[in-house]
Amino acid sequence: MQSTFEGSPNPTATALLGASQRQVRNRAEPDLPPHVIVIFGARGDLAGRKLFPGLYRLASAGWLPAEYAVIGTGRRAPGSDDEFRSSVRRAVAEFVHDVDEDVLERLVERVSFVSSSAEDGTDLALAVREAEAALGSDVQRLLYLAVPPTAMQPVVGMLGRTGLADRARLVVEKPFGLDLASSRELDHVLKTVVSEDQVFRIDHFIGKEAVQNILALRFANRLFEVAWDRHSIASVQIDVPETLGLEGRAAFYEGTGCLRDMISTHLCQLLGFVASDRPAELDASGLTGAKVSAFASLRAFDPARTIYGQYAGYRDEHGVDPSSSVETFVALEAWIDNERWRGVPFYLRTGKSLAEGRRSVTLRYRQPDHEVFAGEPFPHELLLELTDDPVVSVKLRGKRPGPDLTVAPVTLTLDFADDFPHDEPLEAYERLLLDVMHGDQLLFSHSDEVDLLWRACQPLLDHPPPIQPYAPGSWGPQAALDLPAGGWRLGQS
Repeated sequence: MQSTFEGSPNPTATALLGASQRQVRNRAEPDLPPHVIVIFGARGDLAGRKLFPGLYRLASAGWLPAEYAVIGTGRRAPGSDDEFRSSVRRAVAEFVHDVDEDVLERLVERVSFVSSSAEDGTDLALAVREAEAALGSDVQRLLYLAVPPTAMQPVVGMLGRTGLADRARLVVEKPFGLDLASSRELDHVLKTVVSEDQVFRIDHFIGKEAVQNILALRFANRLFEVAWDRHSIASVQIDVPETLGLEGRAAFYEGTGCLRDMISTHLCQLLGFVASDRPAELDASGLTGAKVSAFASLRAFDPARTIYGQYAGYRDEHGVDPSSSVETFVALEAWIDNERWRGVPFYLRTGKSLAEGRRSVTLRYRQPDHEVFAGEPFPHELLLELTDDPVVSVKLRGKRPGPDLTVAPVTLTLDFADDFPHDEPLEAYERLLLDVMHGDQLLFSHSDEVDLLWRACQPLLDHPPPIQPYAPGSWGPQAALDLPAGGWRLGQS
């Protein structure tokens, strides 16, 4: 059956990739104004693993402004600027291969640290204004809030009282609140000090090349666009298992859990990229509108069709409550009640200490209306591997060699690393930091998206499913393995 969403020739198909290429070309030009970049939580895990290495890579590629200053801040002072700079050097050396020492030194000489708290940001505000005065009148202020959810509102309040939020771009880390009520409170606090176009709600999954490629695959190729709906697709799986455990993040995880950490943000954003209609324009307004429309039709998650798990040994981890009921695994069934997707189940799965570390989307296609070939039936699938080097595989049926007219499985694979051997993708945080400096909100979450996703998640917070144990290195509880009809694409024996 032909898709009802086929439409006329796509007026924006060529523009989708063209706009992206224009953005990359523009960003290679030294056109950014001077910046003062303030990193809250600058001695934390995220800053060490991602932010300072990301700034180094941007500096190495020549994509930072010609003039800039980086001010780290937080309650815990390192002792001196030199000691803080040494910690930045160590972080870059640990997480970046083949460090250019000259580039690193030019970065760290622009780095300083000023203590601040949610109660008192006076010294920080003074340091920011002094740095801006030294850089000139057209300086841009970027505030990166790498702080826990419980600290977000107090810090935002301080930014308003001190004037630091004035004309600043605020980068807000996920999760955006801990439930529907707190997310609305956070949004209200944000809107009292800044406008929506100053807020950049960052979800690093969206910054990954492979995730952005979902848009190009769907909307720049008629082959896929006309077969991307309920008439062709039987089910969708969004699967992000992790082999890692807590890695010293017990305090964060005990206060957050897998639903808030992964489902309400990363996996739901993947759902938005897979399920949204074609945006009218490839800009922040167009893509946000398309995702908001899809999320508005997202049925609230059903606790009876959701599996919570906790890996054996989690309660023995340092910093974990011995009686903790925090989920380290979630698998659920989701439904989007609109014309494109009505009747198609979406299965989302993620968790800690699982058998493999993967990021994949599987579209399982319907069987032909009339089967004329003999041969063992098996799913027709489009598999998107969302790795740093994206791979797209299509499982089809082809004629088996020999005298009989029977079919057997064949796989068609598209490997982007082979097709673009000389192109270096940006790591997610690098891309998103660069977007903030350019004021481009295309790959950031809007408050309307956040609100709709918390509405979908709230039933699971109000009535959480019982925790089921699972063995580390497994694929989670048996009930989760049985959730999708036909099983999961990953983990099948």
